[in-house]
Amino acid sequence: MTLGRLAIIKTYFVTGGAGFIGSNFIGYMLEKYGEEIKIINYDILTYAGNLENLCGVETCSNYSFIKGDICDKDLLTTIFKENEIDYVIHFAAESHVDRSIIDPEVFVKTNVLGTASLLNVAKASWLNEDKETFKAGKKFVHVSTDEVYGSLGETGFFTEETPLDAHSPYSASKAASDLLVKAYFDTYKMPINITRCSNNYGAFQFPEKLIPLIINNALTGKKLPVYGKGLNVRDWLYVKDHAKAIDMVNQKGKLGEVYNIGGHNEKTNIDIVKIIINKLAAMLPQNDARREKITEDLITFVTDRKGHDLRYAIDPSKIKKEIGWEPETMFDEGIELTIKWYLDNAKWLKNVTTGDYSNYYDQLYKNRG
Repeated sequence: MTLGRLAIIKTYFVTGGAGFIGSNFIGYMLEKYGEEIKIINYDILTYAGNLENLCGVETCSNYSFIKGDICDKDLLTTIFKENEIDYVIHFAAESHVDRSIIDPEVFVKTNVLGTASLLNVAKASWLNEDKETFKAGKKFVHVSTDEVYGSLGETGFFTEETPLDAHSPYSASKAASDLLVKAYFDTYKMPINITRCSNNYGAFQFPEKLIPLIINNALTGKKLPVYGKGLNVRDWLYVKDHAKAIDMVNQKGKLGEVYNIGGHNEKTNIDIVKIIINKLAAMLPQNDARREKITEDLITFVTDRKGHDLRYAIDPSKIKKEIGWEPETMFDEGIELTIKWYLDNAKWLKNVTTGDYSNYYDQLYKNRG
């Protein structure tokens, strides 16, 4: 799109933009808005942050990358002074439950203290001279998770009014950061929104999470580890639908509000594994020798995760009513798109499943079964 001379380009500061959801969001935004926006991607590039996720946008003149830690207040301050940041879209977080059980302190540092640093820098930059009111057109969108609500029984749904009841160090750190963001609205009237999403899936997801883990293991002839009896239920949200929801919340969300983003795709873990087995075998070429080996015989049940929540399910009626968003991608379509992406991007998958990830995987699953 060609901009008029008087058009104002909005600048997005995206934290964790080299990760799974963040990179999909950046791709979605640049495809939708083109040169109408500017994006600064800020990521420390931990094991799950991969600049290969952004190979399609890195040549865009309105996209830039800065390597940095969200706990580095001095660097953040410099960036905000050198750029007129309009929107903060805050993805950056340690996000894997198993890793949080092994090393909780890292999650507290990144997810809580890092969020505090970012809030303080944005607040200082966005306050008017009176130090009481905020400049117009600013917003801090904090991307959270339905895991902060705890666990559901066999019926019912999480709503924005559901009390927080986090059970893992990961979800506890996210709940703490949620409350901190909300406190900045309640105390300072800082312009914020909080989103809480269900389990995402799609392209660029690091293969420690269930769906890419199962795809990768099946393709490489490894066992498919399933916690407990595989009866834990999750609500699955296609990542591009999530990206659209975040954009809409940023544009239309009422200041200070929380919005749940759900996919209307509840599945047990064992059902997910079996669906992937069937679809993956069917999608491989007829002459691919792996087809015959991808069967349910690969499934191996392992000792259940500590504090494993039974069921998550989101009621997204608020975001539909107030903003007009609803999921567009049903699971059958989304999982086929996801499997196809991993099949088409075997080099990406190989690159991220070497080195530290292999060591972590062996540590996590050895002596289980």
